[in-house]
Amino acid sequence: MDQKNVGSCKTGMDECLGRRQFFKRISLLTGGTALSMVLLSLDKDGRANAQIVPKDDPRLQIDYIHYRGATGDVRSYFARPKVDGKLPAVLVIHENRGLVPHIEDVTRRIALEGFLTIAPDALTPLGGTPQEMERAPALIQQLDPKSNLENYLAAVRFLKTHPLSTGKVGVVGFCWGGLMANRIAVASPDIQAAVPYYGMQPPPEDVPKIKASLLIHYAGIDERINKGIPEFEEALKKAKIDYKIYMYEGIQHAFNNDTNPARYNREAAQLAWSRTIAFLKEKLK
Repeated sequence: MDQKNVGSCKTGMDECLGRRQFFKRISLLTGGTALSMVLLSLDKDGRANAQIVPKDDPRLQIDYIHYRGATGDVRSYFARPKVDGKLPAVLVIHENRGLVPHIEDVTRRIALEGFLTIAPDALTPLGGTPQEMERAPALIQQLDPKSNLENYLAAVRFLKTHPLSTGKVGVVGFCWGGLMANRIAVASPDIQAAVPYYGMQPPPEDVPKIKASLLIHYAGIDERINKGIPEFEEALKKAKIDYKIYMYEGIQHAFNNDTNPARYNREAAQLAWSRTIAFLKEKLK
């Protein structure tokens, strides 16, 4: 991994705090008021929701839509800025918790940067993302890999041919979604950019099939994922793929998820986010 492509971040103060300590610390720091940028609340399952872009943001057009996939209609969260003209598009792929409010917020954040944005619910064939978040990982394992990939490739085609799209499409995925972002980069010639966050790498023999530019984020404390980096990077170099890898030292897997106080790291998340948006704008606009 080239040193110029490595980002280093210190561990954030709320990374290892439990939920109660986290909210106590937040309360002390803010004098009991809401954070200026992050609105914290609890959903009915008692999970923390960090909402950066409100669901009713007047700058956005937001809908739940369906597009036709390999398994039938796939329920998706769709967001775009209220502007005239066509826009480049971004497919957002959720973690193994499904299409939760955090991913919907991430979708709105990307849309506000000037993108036509969609986040499919991969669990649609199994009845959709469950209310009980802990059930989702087991359901993800029940998905048929081929049909699941085809559903996401159908989402790429949906974005590429949408009347409001310029035809340029990027993919951003987190955790399990990072794995899927890598698989889509291998399988689809119709994307120009892919941003996998701490995702499992594709087999090295598949890397030459990649046509998109890659921006790859990894967490320093993530042994299972990181052991695949050297072979992946060797294959990327050999195939002359346009890529950059950033490693965030001392940070845990899922550091971008601001609804998970045990793993979220604000400094790393903000740095990775700024790099992600700059990359998408460079490759898609």
